Amino acid sequence: MRLFLIRHGQTPANVLGQLDTAHPGPGLTELGSRQASVVPDALRLESIDAIFASTLVRTQLTAGPLAADRRLDVQVATGLHEIEAGALEGRSDRASVHTYFETVLAWVTGDLTARMPEGLDGNSFFTRFDADIATAAAGADTAAVFSHGAAIRVWTAARANNVSPLFAGTTDLENTGLVELSGSPEAGWTLVSWAGLSVGAPGGPQLLAL
Repeated sequence: MRLFLIRHGQTPANVLGQLDTAHPGPGLTELGSRQASVVPDALRLESIDAIFASTLVRTQLTAGPLAADRRLDVQVATGLHEIEAGALEGRSDRASVHTYFETVLAWVTGDLTARMPEGLDGNSFFTRFDADIATAAAGADTAAVFSHGAAIRVWTAARANNVSPLFAGTTDLENTGLVELSGSPEAGWTLVSWAGLSVGAPGGPQLLAL
C-alpha cells in the first residue's frame, strides 16, 4: 500500500515553541487553516481511499478540507496522537525541549525503555501507533494519515527500512508536511519521499548505508 503521513497545520503552541501534547489540544491558527486548505491540491494526483486523524483536534481540522474534497469521512484513531510530554507538557525552555527529543531519539536507536519524565516509554508509543497504521493498511490501498511532528519523525525513522534511525533527529517536518511510504506492516515500510523530496535526492532523505 501507499501511506501518506501528514503533519497538522500550525497551532498557537507551535508559534510559541511549546511542547503541546495533551488532549484535546488547541485548534489551528489562521495560517494553519490556510495550510490545511491546500492539502487537497498537494494530493490532487493521488487516489486516496481512506483518511485517518488523531484524537487531537488539530489533526481533525487539518484533515477536514481533504475529506470534503474527496467526500470521505475522517476516521479518528486513538493511537495516532503526539508523543506525550509527561512532566514537560506546556514547556518551551531549551532544556525541556532537549529532554523531550533526547528521549524519543533513544527509542529509535533501540532503547524503548527510556521514559519521558513522569510519562510513558517507547514501547507504549510504538504499540499504539503501529496498531492504527495496521488498521489503515488493512482497509485501504492508499491512506492519508494526519498526525504530529515528533510522532511521524520517530515512527518513520524506526519503521522505514531505507533510512538511518538517526533520521528522526536530523530531519524536520514543517506543518502540513507530507511523508510518503510504501509497503505493509507485514513486509515492512520503505520511505519514498519526505516533504516533497524523494529519498536520495539532493536535500532529501539519504539512503541507509548498508
